Amino acid sequence: MPTTPSARRGGPRRLGRRAVLAAVAVAALGTACAPGSDTEQPQGKAPAAVSTDVAKAGNVTLTVWDQEVQGGQRKQIEKLNEQFQAKYPNVKINRVSRSFSDLQKTLRLALSGDNPPDVVEANQGYAAMAQFVKAGMLLPLDSYDQAYGWRKRYPKGLMDLNSVTTDGKLIGSGSLYGVSLNGEIVGLYYNKDKLSKLGIRAPQTWGEFEQALATAKSKGEIPIAFGNQEKLPAMQLYGIVQDQHADKQTVRDLVFGKSGSWSDGPNVQAAQKLADWAKQGYFTKDANAIKWDDTPANFAKGDGVFMFGGTWWASDLMDKMGDKVGFMLPPPAQAGGASATMGGESLPWSITAKSKHPDVAAAYINFITSPEAMDVSVETGNLPALAPPSKKPEGALMKDILSAWETLSRNDGITPYIDYATPTFADAFGGPLQELITGKTTAQQAMQKAQDDYAAFQKKK
Repeated sequence: MPTTPSARRGGPRRLGRRAVLAAVAVAALGTACAPGSDTEQPQGKAPAAVSTDVAKAGNVTLTVWDQEVQGGQRKQIEKLNEQFQAKYPNVKINRVSRSFSDLQKTLRLALSGDNPPDVVEANQGYAAMAQFVKAGMLLPLDSYDQAYGWRKRYPKGLMDLNSVTTDGKLIGSGSLYGVSLNGEIVGLYYNKDKLSKLGIRAPQTWGEFEQALATAKSKGEIPIAFGNQEKLPAMQLYGIVQDQHADKQTVRDLVFGKSGSWSDGPNVQAAQKLADWAKQGYFTKDANAIKWDDTPANFAKGDGVFMFGGTWWASDLMDKMGDKVGFMLPPPAQAGGASATMGGESLPWSITAKSKHPDVAAAYINFITSPEAMDVSVETGNLPALAPPSKKPEGALMKDILSAWETLSRNDGITPYIDYATPTFADAFGGPLQELITGKTTAQQAMQKAQDDYAAFQKKK
């Protein structure tokens, strides 16, 4: 994770109020921008003419690389792929699925080869999408947007998240390079049975949450299920704590590169909180040795009272825990206050610059991000980026998540994923955070390393 998924330097301040759940303006399918058929485009150049007539493309094998390996995500894309192939029997989808981490490791090599996939999920941020755009590895989608009307369908804030200038230097403006299907929130899962046995309620404030952690530890429970082998989980956890110490606009401006320093007081305080939690034994033992995807599996088995994680885990947790699992936004400082947390939209679907079937690839992306696809998202236990036209979530957990999404949209409470800050931030900051939770470095030292990487990147831009 995907994940993801938010705006970066030069991008919008955040998702507009209620914009994410606004009514969908549906672009008409099948309206050709210009006659023609699939032809290989010059690398990194938008096609001058496109066709939306998939049937006339002939027999096509469309190779798609995705990271939809979790239960609900997998069910979602499998169903959408089946529906697309049923609608267009001349197209066969060759699906290659990899975990988020594996996809990040292999995608650049695949895109630079002579036979890259046609469609890929390219993560937003300077480390992935911006670099691919700069190298001419992704196809600008502006011509296809004119044919399918994606900018009319989606709020501007969401479209901006997947936009990059052609030189790769500015994210949040420029050409469109991807379209996303799902929304994302990183929030707080909790085991209802364990809370009941501990005699505590779901925390209403941050103070109550920390008291619950202390109570859980004193009763022999793991307070927070946590696996951090890939480094990114600690960055997401840090971001949530950072939102408790720093104003949301300050966080946005920092990630976007507008102002601020990672070594500022509130940011150091957030790092110190992680160090304190680790010292107090609030995390799973040897967290840095546990894989990220193993965390929800362990949590479902009973390891942990709480778990910070994205909404992409909801379907699996609901299947394994039923109504025993709940979800909430990180509690605010004061009861009734507004919460802020990181989130945005899922990894966008992009067309590779060397695809031999860009027209079919665009039709595929349009299909799997259509209003009808939002219904499939709900049916398979996911959080759609836009309001589904007819389906409603089932089960207490998904209702919790939809309510949280609506609250964040209404209160403009979503902050960006902090790994977007620089191309190397996942290692430059993720590594020090691993050392921080094992007591090998201090909060000040960890944040200074983050600032050094950030300052060096800003200087080069």
